[in-house]
Amino acid sequence: MEATLLDAVREDELRRAALTYPEVGQTQGETLPSGYDWLERTATLTGTDFLAASQALLAWQVQLNAGVGVEASALHVVADAVVTLRLGIGPLRVGAPCRIVYVVDEPWRRGFAYGTLPGHPESGEELFLLQVAPTGGVTLTIRAFSRPSSRLAKLATPVARSMQRTVTGRYLRSLSR
Repeated sequence: MEATLLDAVREDELRRAALTYPEVGQTQGETLPSGYDWLERTATLTGTDFLAASQALLAWQVQLNAGVGVEASALHVVADAVVTLRLGIGPLRVGAPCRIVYVVDEPWRRGFAYGTLPGHPESGEELFLLQVAPTGGVTLTIRAFSRPSSRLAKLATPVARSMQRTVTGRYLRSLSR
C-alpha cells in the first residue's frame, strides 16, 4: 500500500479548515490536557535502525503498514501538510482528516503529530515519536488525546476506543521487521 496525493480541491478545502481543538501541540508536553481520553504506548522496534525507521515514519509507513489508507498533500510528512486517513472497508470506510501540527527533527528523536480537522470522528491530537533509547535500541511512542467530535461519535465511543487501541497496536508493530 502506498500513500497517494490528495486532489487539489480537497487539499485546498482541508488547508482552509481550522483544527477542531484548542490545545494544539500538547502531545509534546509531559501532561496531556483535561477533558480528553489519553493514550500513550511505547514499543521497542526490532530488526530496524533509527535512520531506516525515521525514513519509514516520515513516508507514512506507520499508517500504511497498519492498514490505514493515506491521502496527503505530500508523500513525506512536513509541517502543515494535510492528510485524510482511511480505515475500514466499503460503506464502513471512515475518512479522518488531519493536519501536521509539528515535526520533531533532532539527532536522536524524529516524529510528528497531527491534529484533527472537521469531518474527523474524534477531536484531538496524536504524536508518533521515534527515539534512540539509552541502550541504543529504537523506540516508537504514540501519545494521543481525543474525544468524540459529535453526538453520533459519542454514541460510538466504546467501539471507537477499541478501534483506537487496535490500530495503535498495529502502529507500534508497523516498523519492526
